[in-house]
Amino acid sequence: MLRLYLDEDAMSAALVRALSDGGVDVSTASREGARGREDAEQLALATSLERTLYTFNVRDFARLHAMWLRQGRHHAGIILVNDQRLPVGEQARRLLMLATSLSPQDIADRIEFLGAWG
Repeated sequence: MLRLYLDEDAMSAALVRALSDGGVDVSTASREGARGREDAEQLALATSLERTLYTFNVRDFARLHAMWLRQGRHHAGIILVNDQRLPVGEQARRLLMLATSLSPQDIADRIEFLGAWG
């Protein structure tokens, strides 16, 4: 099962609670003392914690993903969400499906779009 890291764009107490209740090991930028850090730092932290990063910040993290791969760097995966209006319950349902369907090895160095898990 994936271990998740929610950046500042995606973290919500209700989402963390729903994921935790579903058995997902989840942490946030707030819990890790990383509020206000740059996107590259967020990805580096998630990677060091062996957690897949979850964010609404599609443009910047897609760019970071491509840059890291070009540089030969590795990360624990990135889950991107295009629709910031997606209800928390629907986010949790899709994330639970994704987290229980993919292993850390499956998502390493990849991007997954939450919309594909509807």
